[in-house]
Amino acid sequence: MKALVTGGGGFLGGEVVRLLRQRGDTVRSFTRSAYPWLDELGVEQTLGDLANLQDVENAVAGCDIVFHVAAKAGAWGRYADFHNTNVVGTNNVIAACKKHGVRKLVYTSTPSVVHGGGDIENGNESLPYPKHFDAHYQATKAAAEKAVVAANGPELATVTLRPHLIFGPGDPHLIPRILAAARAGKLRRIGSRPVKVDATYIDNAAAAHINAADKLAIGSPCAGKAYFISNDEPVELWGFIDRILAEAGLPPVSRRISAWKARFAGRMLEWMYWMFRLSGEPPMTRFVAVQMSTAHWYDISAAKRDLGYAPTVSVDEGVKRLGERLRATGHT
Repeated sequence: MKALVTGGGGFLGGEVVRLLRQRGDTVRSFTRSAYPWLDELGVEQTLGDLANLQDVENAVAGCDIVFHVAAKAGAWGRYADFHNTNVVGTNNVIAACKKHGVRKLVYTSTPSVVHGGGDIENGNESLPYPKHFDAHYQATKAAAEKAVVAANGPELATVTLRPHLIFGPGDPHLIPRILAAARAGKLRRIGSRPVKVDATYIDNAAAAHINAADKLAIGSPCAGKAYFISNDEPVELWGFIDRILAEAGLPPVSRRISAWKARFAGRMLEWMYWMFRLSGEPPMTRFVAVQMSTAHWYDISAAKRDLGYAPTVSVDEGVKRLGERLRATGHT
């Protein structure tokens, strides 16, 4: 099998690439810039922009399957940037797959596409898209997911995965932000009640993509569907964060802000940053306030049934491995 992985140099995309190469598949990566470690794995690298259809067509040509992992994530930024990467880019991937006769497309989405602001406990794939989103990331990922689901048909089989809160060694986003905020004394518990959330260790998230690829075919049970992916062991959010801080040699989070104050502050700060064209990212946004003060964990029975997915690395083991990496790299 020759596979294209968009975002093959990233956290999740890179692990998908490693798993594919371990089992002998030929892999091509599509990214904005080159990664020397991909060369060492024997991965063909194609550079370009997802928003450029010709770039995407060049990357897709000659492949049997596409793993569309690349995306613009984040709680703040210009809508046009999110739209170009997440919506235009995904539509370009779909068009390129159809043009070049690719039969399988595995798309990486996010549970955020169904989170409208309240608690979600043991939610399943019947959850509707909310009428309003708190961030451009959510809105554009939802639009892209809808396009992928709609593209499923007699010539192209598509499946969508929604891995939740991916963590592990090598994470360049979530863990560094948490540690930086803690070291700067800016980390606050949001809300006064304990809330459970799903977490997904990186190895499990990547394995789910391989499972999906192997089960996906024209007319297969998973074709045209979306699936929640997690470790299947919800964690108490702030307890989980405290465990990560402890692995980095940092004290637990002791200061607190109420949920309504965090949401109000997020709204006001967003308005200020937009009105005065301030650089950087607001210290609080509505999306972050909601994500850090509500429950969001999901039933992954469908992924187990249709994809044969089963997490193999527990949260405890994942946190342990993360701590070992932090200490080895001097990030404690």
